[in-house]
Amino acid sequence: MKIAVEGCMHGDLDNVYRTLQQLEKSQNTKIDLLLCCGDFQAVRNEHDLKSLNVPPKYRSMNSFWKYYSGAEVAPYPTIFIGGNHEASNYLWELYYGGWAAPNIYFLGAAGVVRFGNVRIGGLSGIYNGRDYKLGRFERPPYDQSTIRSVYHVREYDVRKLMEVKEPIDVFLSHDWPLRITDYGDWKELVRRKHYFKQEIEEKRLGSKAAAELLEKLKPNYWFSAHLHCKFAALVQHGEGGPLTKFLALDKCIAGRDFLQIVEIESDAGPYEIRYDEEWLAITRKFNPIFPLTTKGADFRGINLEMEDCLEWVRSRLREKGCKPFEFVRTAPCYDSSRSNFDGALTASPRNPQTESFLQLLELPYLLDSNPIAKDFSPYPSLSVKRGISDDNEDIPIDDVDDDDDDDLPKVDNVES
Repeated sequence: MKIAVEGCMHGDLDNVYRTLQQLEKSQNTKIDLLLCCGDFQAVRNEHDLKSLNVPPKYRSMNSFWKYYSGAEVAPYPTIFIGGNHEASNYLWELYYGGWAAPNIYFLGAAGVVRFGNVRIGGLSGIYNGRDYKLGRFERPPYDQSTIRSVYHVREYDVRKLMEVKEPIDVFLSHDWPLRITDYGDWKELVRRKHYFKQEIEEKRLGSKAAAELLEKLKPNYWFSAHLHCKFAALVQHGEGGPLTKFLALDKCIAGRDFLQIVEIESDAGPYEIRYDEEWLAITRKFNPIFPLTTKGADFRGINLEMEDCLEWVRSRLREKGCKPFEFVRTAPCYDSSRSNFDGALTASPRNPQTESFLQLLELPYLLDSNPIAKDFSPYPSLSVKRGISDDNEDIPIDDVDDDDDDDLPKVDNVES
């Protein structure tokens, strides 16, 4: 199986798909799957732009809307995770995962699926210790605080992934695992990205949550993005233990390393995305403690014996099928002939895919439950009035993309 891996998409689906099609022709090969490591920007219309936390100069429709509307169809099955520049209102509809557009699948806040017999897991968002133990209290429409915190990784989602016991072939995270630079040529990285030097020396570069998952899951491959550069590492898990091949990739810009082709041993096709039994069992076990306010999950009373739940899931899948539910549009499609759409910001609708998924697992729909409406921000220094924040708010700079990369050497886009 040949898998294309892409770094930060930033909504430029047209360019990525075109590059892959050119590669197929020039190398007389066939690509079976595209994986994207975040900042996908599934922006359906101008309404979604208001949930996208990017500087004004980057707030544009780009090309996802064509695939959402049906004007274009993704030429390759595509699986993506979320980063820190996303249409967060849309991804909240698909918290458990689902089709963001035909042939384009979102893994959810955390998730595991199968593509053929290759098992693919992922964690959306970026790590921020301030928010890690909080619940999922953010709801559209977002204010100046929640538009940032909504994409911060939560312990609840990480603990679900930590329960995965069956082998993972490929794992995706947006930010890098903490101290992954210890396993690669960090000196060359610092030569190209000198402002990483202090964080690397102080062992602060990367995500603590991702590092815990890397140590626990030990996947064959781990792909990341976020820092807008290419970096490879080889992690040996204990003496004589399994190896994880780590690769971070750049953002989709000409002359940058934003794509890599990886060939993975697999059974013969047909290849299609299917639910993963173990992941569905874990989701069913954890859903009763899903934290939907600022208060984090209470893990003490959860029963993690999985065998009975796994058998129940297998029975349901035999009855209902293993394929994800069909894509359904839940928002108006962008109309390029009409500009300055200024529809009122509203809560996200119930996505029929999510409803069907929860019905499959016989779980209640919780995503539109509302935390205490009055002052639910966990940060006393921030105003919760929508669109307003105190001037003194301290925003961690790790949330901001560095676009000053003119010193980066120009290299080929794709290596196989």
